[in-house]
Amino acid sequence: MSVQETLKRDPHGGQLFVFRGRSGGLIKVLWHDGQGMCLLAKRLERGHFIWPQAVDGAVTITPAQLGYLIEGIDWRHQQRTWCPEAVR
Repeated sequence: MSVQETLKRDPHGGQLFVFRGRSGGLIKVLWHDGQGMCLLAKRLERGHFIWPQAVDGAVTITPAQLGYLIEGIDWRHQQRTWCPEAVR
């Protein structure tokens, strides 16, 4: 498994491990929830996932950055895309 062999991490430690496909349009998230290994896969219909620059094969991001990443939003330059109109 890439987590144990390449990243030298414990896949059962409760951390999330996110992998991106070569084209950048697919991500897979692995985590162990205490009972078993869970897998989330997401493919974007358009565009690609903005991927952080990894050092030594791994990078640590915040939960907010992970949320942006999963939604396909450029987490490096978060901008509000919707503003509420004034109450009339």
